[in-house]
Amino acid sequence: MARQARVSKRTFYHRFADKTALFEAVVHRIIEGIRPPPDVPLIEGATLHAILKRLAQLILHAALSPAAIALHRLVIAESARFPELAPATSAQGASQEAIALISNLLARELHNESLDAPARDMAAAQFLQLVIAIPQRRALSSHPPMTASERDLWSEAAVELFLNGCRGWSRG
Repeated sequence: MARQARVSKRTFYHRFADKTALFEAVVHRIIEGIRPPPDVPLIEGATLHAILKRLAQLILHAALSPAAIALHRLVIAESARFPELAPATSAQGASQEAIALISNLLARELHNESLDAPARDMAAAQFLQLVIAIPQRRALSSHPPMTASERDLWSEAAVELFLNGCRGWSRG
């Protein structure tokens, strides 16, 4: 790796305390590379449905990118040797940032008194899983990648299902 980075081994190992630190740096770089550029608006659309669909499309685009799938495979393969790698990946992936963004959208756009802050956070986390879980599992298997139209249909269906659940939410 030092040769690929065009630095001496001493410089390379001085920069990273151990393999975990090296993995964390790699994870950070990959995640920064798959995030939308700062000039791409995340909140765009006239309705909550339109905003969530756009977010779902951005999330799917990032989560199904070759770099994200390769990272996911790396984390799975190395998780036994480096158990701290998965939590570092989650922290770098900014899922908490996405959960807060979606939770705040729900607070602003849905007028459901029983959907309090903890319930909105849980709903936002579930939205992320609804959008990502099955398409990502498909990408990790031998299935062909989702086409753009399949991703669009998946985003639409996920948003519809999610919003129907949020609108029907009540404390029982």
